[in-house]
Amino acid sequence: MKPTDKTQKNSLGKPQDYPGLLTEIKERIRSAQYEALKAVNKELVGLYWDIGRMIVERQDVEGWGKAVVEQLAADLRTEFPGVGGFSASNLWRMKAFFEAYTGLEKLAPLVREIGWSHNLAILERCKDALEREFYLRMTRKFGWSKNVLIHQIDNQSYEKSLLGQTNFDQALTPELRAQAKLAVKDEYTFDFLELGEEHGERELERALIARIEDFLRAMGGMFAFMGSQYRLEVDGKEFFIDLLLFHRRLRCLVAIELKVGEFLPEFVGKMQFYLAALDRQVRQEDENPSIGIILCKEKSRTIVEYALHDARKPIGVATYEITKTLPKALKGQLPSPKDIAHLLEDL
Repeated sequence: MKPTDKTQKNSLGKPQDYPGLLTEIKERIRSAQYEALKAVNKELVGLYWDIGRMIVERQDVEGWGKAVVEQLAADLRTEFPGVGGFSASNLWRMKAFFEAYTGLEKLAPLVREIGWSHNLAILERCKDALEREFYLRMTRKFGWSKNVLIHQIDNQSYEKSLLGQTNFDQALTPELRAQAKLAVKDEYTFDFLELGEEHGERELERALIARIEDFLRAMGGMFAFMGSQYRLEVDGKEFFIDLLLFHRRLRCLVAIELKVGEFLPEFVGKMQFYLAALDRQVRQEDENPSIGIILCKEKSRTIVEYALHDARKPIGVATYEITKTLPKALKGQLPSPKDIAHLLEDL
């Protein structure tokens, strides 16, 4: 018998573990590329911050006007041909960027963690410092693309996240509460659906599944689809959850019940049953407790509050709309700035 080489080779002369080696090296290269891009972005945003600061300082001391900035842009483009970003309009954006965040110790470091185009989207679409902080932190944490960020801003994710009605304070551990609250909005906008005002629950379900990518994006972008009419069997009887998702950041199953009418208190009992079954039968050992979202066409905030008061399983109640506008009456119910700041600190 011929002696065998410790390193077995395939027909092409490559070691058997070569695919694993190749995968490991490719992952390391991609990781290095990503870190390099992050470093370049941080330096670029820092550069724009400094240019904005210098323009502001010169304007304050020497009374610079529009003509000086126009000349500065022309000279910079002459000195650095082929390097973008030094147009007069962008120099004015750098000035506005510095003015918006200077003196805000919490926000100034955050702006360097996301791209310049992301920063501009937040700067131009959000006027409140807490709202800007929300989108800065969410973009950094979830890696939103510019288009996803703009979609979230246009759909008023900030307001809808803060208005969310849940029982998470009593049903979840402190480590999960803040993140879970931000994962369940008060209202979801499904403006991508082609549904009439009158529609049934199965019709809504089928429409959402047909546009599953848009649906998951509207839910917040950290959800994975697990199934529809998800079957559970308890004591020989079958039960079906309308939609089952998985939240990647929270590492938990999320059961969604669709209701095309008004919220009723008995919906909570049914959801608690589903969550108990999921935790017993489906949840993995390394996953957190399952969460439920009851998604209704309408709800009374007072009835929801009473219904969730003594519920033991973590449940949120939200509404859905096919339009984008948050009712003005709800804007007055946003938490205080102090409470909002406390919530954002946990992101």
